[in-house]
Amino acid sequence: MDIKEEAEEMQHIWIKDIQENETVQGAYLVKSKTVNQTRQGSPFLILTLGDKTGTIEARVWENVEEISTQFKEGDIVDITGQTGTYKNQIQIQVQGLTRNRADVDPAIYLESTPKDIALMLAELKELANRIRNTHLRTLANLLLADHKFISQFKRAPAAKYFHHGYLGGLLEHTLSVSRMAVKVAEQYPDLDGDLLLAGAILHDIGKIDELNYELSIEYSDQGRLLGHIVLGILRLEEKLKTLKGFPPELATRLKHLILSHHGEFDFGSPKRPKFLEAFALHLIDDLDAKMNGLSKLLKDDRHEGSWTAFSHLFQRYLFKGDTGQQMEKRKGEKAELVDQEQRYLFPMDL
Repeated sequence: MDIKEEAEEMQHIWIKDIQENETVQGAYLVKSKTVNQTRQGSPFLILTLGDKTGTIEARVWENVEEISTQFKEGDIVDITGQTGTYKNQIQIQVQGLTRNRADVDPAIYLESTPKDIALMLAELKELANRIRNTHLRTLANLLLADHKFISQFKRAPAAKYFHHGYLGGLLEHTLSVSRMAVKVAEQYPDLDGDLLLAGAILHDIGKIDELNYELSIEYSDQGRLLGHIVLGILRLEEKLKTLKGFPPELATRLKHLILSHHGEFDFGSPKRPKFLEAFALHLIDDLDAKMNGLSKLLKDDRHEGSWTAFSHLFQRYLFKGDTGQQMEKRKGEKAELVDQEQRYLFPMDL
C-alpha cells in the first residue's frame, strides 16, 4: 500500500465505527438502492452503504428524483448525513449525496480474508499431493499449476453475500472443505478418500467465472446465465481433455460431485447426491459455508442485547449470548474492579 492509499484509509470513516447521533461525511459503496413511497405518496430512497468493515442502511428524503438519477448500485457516493436509530439499528439520514468520480482504492470497499494467501495455497497443494490415485492427483496438480487459474482463484470470493464473501474467500473455503474431507475420510473407511479430496478441491472452481469483484462482488453474465456449477463442469472438461487415459467412469464421478454438491434442487443443485462421496462432499460444503456465514452474521450484528435482529435467511433470531469463556472474563474484570474499589476505600499503610 502506497502513501496515498494509506492516507485514504486514515481519512475514511469505517462503517463499523459509525455511532448513533453523529455527523457522517465520506465515500461509500452503494450495495443496494430502492425507491419507496411514504404514506403521503412522496418518494424516498432506501440505500445500503458499505465498505470492507460492513454495511449500514441510509435514507434520502429530499430531492429524491434528482439525486436518484446521479448514481446506481455499485457506484461510490460521497455523502453527508446524520445518524439515528430505527428498529434498534443505526441508520444514516442523508442530507447530501453525489456520485464519487475520483479514483478510489478498492481495498477500502472489499473485505479480504484475514488468512495468509500464500500459506493457504501451499497447504492446498500439499493436500493435493496426498491423493494416491495417480489420475486424480495429476488432475489436481495440473489445475493448481495453472498460473492464470491460480491468479484468479486466490483472489476470488466464494459468494456474493452469505459465506466467504470477500477477496480470498474461495481459496479459504476450498482449503477448509479439503481439510475436512481428509478427516471425514479417516472417520468413515467406506469412503474413497482420494475421490472425496479431489472433489473438495474442484467443487467450486466455476466461481472464478461466476463472480466479478472490482469494487463490489457481482455476478458476471456467465454467472447469471449458467452458474458456477455448470461453469465448473466446463473447466473440469477443459482439463480432462489434456489428460490421456483418464478413466471415463472416474471423470463421471468427479462431474457428479460438482453437479450435486449443493444437495437439493431447491438449492440450485442440478443433481442430488447419489453415492457416498457425493453425500459427504455436500454435507462438508454446507457445514463450512454455514459456520462461516453464521459467524460473520453474529459478529456484524448491531442489535442490542443477547439476540440478533431477525434473520430472513434463516427465518429466526440468533442467540449471541456470552459463552462460558466470555462470562469468566467478565467475572475477572468485575473482581479486579471490586479489588480496586476496596483499595481506594481501605488504602494500605505506606
